[in-house]
Amino acid sequence: MADLKDFAEQLVNLTVKEVNELATILKDEYGIEPAAAAVVAAAGPAGGGDDAAEAQTEFDVILKAAGGSKLAVVKLVKELTGLGLKEAKELVDSAPSPVKEAVTKDEAEALKAQLEEAGAEVELK
Repeated sequence: MADLKDFAEQLVNLTVKEVNELATILKDEYGIEPAAAAVVAAAGPAGGGDDAAEAQTEFDVILKAAGGSKLAVVKLVKELTGLGLKEAKELVDSAPSPVKEAVTKDEAEALKAQLEEAGAEVELK
């Protein structure tokens, strides 16, 4: 019984790359179609709330406050978003407000670092 629990835990903790490799092995060596493997992989993370938070792929960069260098933050927001100067100033003045939405984790962290370097207070959601 313990071996099955260990096996189930290993299946649930597979990465996407490992699931794809497993699907290929199941299809090539055992004649099992990959759709069955995808169902097993999809069922795993749905069980726990903590796993859902780790699986987040899109982030919103929220400007909470302009900080001491409001002008520098407005210029940076203008540059990062492609907004005009007036629109960028309105976005900064209306903080908390989203600067960019639905971006990758790496892009969100880079934007956050740039904005914080300019003096802004930023949050990722």
